[in-house]
Amino acid sequence: MQIVEEKQVRERMQAGACVQLMRDALRDLESGKCVMPQRLLCRMPNTAVMGFMPAYLGRAFGAKVLTAYGPNAGSGYPTHIGYVMMFESEHCTVSGLVDATAVTEIRTGAVSAVATDLLARRDAHCLAVIGAGAQARSHLAAIREVRDITQVQIYDLNMDAAGKFAEEAESRYHVQCSVFSSVRDAVRDADIICTLTPSREPFLTRDMVAPGTHINAVGTFTPTTREVASDLVAASRLYADQVSAMRAESGEYLIPLQEGVIMEDHIVGSIGEVLLGRVPGRRNDEEITLFDALGLAIEDVACAQAVLEAGSV
Repeated sequence: MQIVEEKQVRERMQAGACVQLMRDALRDLESGKCVMPQRLLCRMPNTAVMGFMPAYLGRAFGAKVLTAYGPNAGSGYPTHIGYVMMFESEHCTVSGLVDATAVTEIRTGAVSAVATDLLARRDAHCLAVIGAGAQARSHLAAIREVRDITQVQIYDLNMDAAGKFAEEAESRYHVQCSVFSSVRDAVRDADIICTLTPSREPFLTRDMVAPGTHINAVGTFTPTTREVASDLVAASRLYADQVSAMRAESGEYLIPLQEGVIMEDHIVGSIGEVLLGRVPGRRNDEEITLFDALGLAIEDVACAQAVLEAGSV
């Protein structure tokens, strides 16, 4: 049995490879090649959310078990801590434990990159990131694999964190980075917006977003939390990582639905369905597209299995 810690995960799984891996995983989920029971999320008395997220790939299966704890942001501790426990399918023995912090970080950016490749304009080059933590780094690394990003616009409540991210990005990728003091300023003129915060209340509204923008809403994953306001959801073509999960868990969808701002058929479909050609992606350069990412166990398990296989070569 392998135990793969964070540093090894990062050595074995690069952004470009993970983008293709997530394409395959999302396509396989929608085509029925993989099985993914609904995840279990339990809120602890200290506000931490503990999750159990199983999935079956065929040759292997497993589950991510982790805690998501917002107060860790900026403290030096990760906001997501846990492991993906993997089993081989022939005899159902444990094949490995893979650090979930690195897996979650890398695969989340990669999934957003898949959505961006399908839904953003082909000439998109200006990326706005709201939240300058680990996911900002993951998203920039992955989205650069699918679009020629030349400008990055950054906002974070912690201006020091935003400045540090800007310095790192400029040094590593040689892109122009700017730090802004408000969300409104950060998203102005952006072609792609990634919201990467634990916010409980929406902060991105319709009047902030130009026609033709693509949005990856990533930071929240419960029915009562959201980053994108109802008026913007209503004005957007809405895509899910999995439609059934969105209907059960997404505040971005459920809250405007309860308000009567959108109808149940407002969801265009899943990213996997776009990959399979079952639903259309972007239709023109004027529409706003919105991918609301809840995170799926199939993404974690596929990534963890690839990490284990890379270590057995």
